[in-house]
Amino acid sequence: MPQFTHLTPPVDGTPLTRKQGQLVVPDDPIIPFIEGDGTGPDIWRASVRVFDAAVQRAFGNARRLVWFEVLAGEKAKDLTGEWLPNDTLEAVRSFKIAIKGPLTTPVGGGIRSLNVTLRQVLDLYACVRPVRYFAGTPTPVTHPERMDVVIFRENTEDVYSGIEFAKGTPQAEKLIEFLSREMGKRLPADSGIGIKPMSETASKRLVRMAIKYAIEHKRPTVTLMHKGNIMKFTEGAFRDWGYEVAKAEFRDAIVTEDEVYEGTSKEGKVVINDRIADSIFQQILTRTADYSVFATPNLNGDYLSDACAAQVGGLGMAPGANIGDDIAFFEATHGTAPKYAGKDVINPSSVILSGVMMLEHLGWHEAARLITNGIAQSIRKKTVTYDLARQMDGATELKTSQFADAIIANM
Repeated sequence: MPQFTHLTPPVDGTPLTRKQGQLVVPDDPIIPFIEGDGTGPDIWRASVRVFDAAVQRAFGNARRLVWFEVLAGEKAKDLTGEWLPNDTLEAVRSFKIAIKGPLTTPVGGGIRSLNVTLRQVLDLYACVRPVRYFAGTPTPVTHPERMDVVIFRENTEDVYSGIEFAKGTPQAEKLIEFLSREMGKRLPADSGIGIKPMSETASKRLVRMAIKYAIEHKRPTVTLMHKGNIMKFTEGAFRDWGYEVAKAEFRDAIVTEDEVYEGTSKEGKVVINDRIADSIFQQILTRTADYSVFATPNLNGDYLSDACAAQVGGLGMAPGANIGDDIAFFEATHGTAPKYAGKDVINPSSVILSGVMMLEHLGWHEAARLITNGIAQSIRKKTVTYDLARQMDGATELKTSQFADAIIANM
C-alpha cells in the first residue's frame, strides 16, 4: 500500500494487480474515484448507488467494490492547494483503475487541462468512447438505432501535445525565422505557432488496441480516420502505420478493404479500411450502420466522439474511458455545469455508463448488464431526468437521485 500525504486509503479491500500482463481482479477491488466539480457530487452520489446495487444483485455478498476517494479539481485545490495532487496520481498507478466525474479546467495559467494532464502523465494513450442508442431517447436523427460504434482516439499527441507559441513571443519569432531560413516556409510575422507531432509508436499502439477490441468483440470493421490527403506526413502516416500494424500483427484475423475488392473473402475476419475525416462526418449520418470501430488521431477523435453522441441523445448519454497498457480511467464525457450544482437535476447516465465500461473491464459482465438493462427500461418507461423529459411526450421528470432509484428498480 503506497504512503499518502493527504489521502487515507480504505482499511479493507484488495488492490488490482497484473500477472504476465493480465489484470488480476480480486472479489473486493479498491476503486479510486473523483466525484468531480460542479454537478459532479450530485452525479456521483446517484451513480455509486447504482454500481453497488448492481454488484450486490449480480453476485450477492461474494463480491463488492471498495471505494477510495481521491482528489482533483476544485475540491483538491481547496483542501491541498493543488489542482492535481501527486497522491491522486500515485493512487491511480497503485490500484490500476479509477473513475471520475467532470472536472473544471483551471483558468489563467498552470495546468492547461486536468483531463489532458491525467492522460499524458499516466500514459492513458487511448480514449475509448462507445456510442449506442437506448430506445426511446429523443434524438435529432430519424434512425438513431443504426449508431453502434466504438471510437479509439489517440490521447497523447497531435495538437493536444501542448507545443504552441503565442504571436509576438520570442519563441514564435525564432521559429518563424528558422522556418523561413532553413525550410523556405514563409509565415506571417504575426502568426501564433502550433506543432502537431504524430509518432509511429503512438499511432501503432492505438490502432493495435482498436483491432484487438474488434477481434475480441466480433466487430466487423476498423476504420482509420485521417486527413492524410492534406497532412501527408502526420495523418497520412497514421493511416499507413495503421495498415502496417494490422498486416504485421493480425494477418490471420484481418483483411483490408482493398483485398476484399480484389476477391479475398472477409468471412470471419475484421475488415480494415480508411476514410478521410471530412467524409466520415457525412457518412456517419448517411451510412451510419457501415461503421463499427474507429481508430483516430487525437483531434479527429475529439470531434467525432461528440458528433456521434449527438445522434443518440447527446453527451449526457455518452460514456468514456482513458486506457493505457497498465491503467484504465473511466470518466464522464460532459462538462461540470456549475449552475446546476447541488440541484439534483442532472442526468447521471454518462458516469453510470462509464461505470458499465469499468465493470466490463473487471470482467464483471453480469453487473454491467444489469445497469444497462436498468437504464434501457427507465428510458423506455419515460421515467427520466429533465434533459430527456422535456423532449418526450408524457414523460415523468425525475431528479438525479430518483433516476438512480428507477435504474435500480428496473434492473
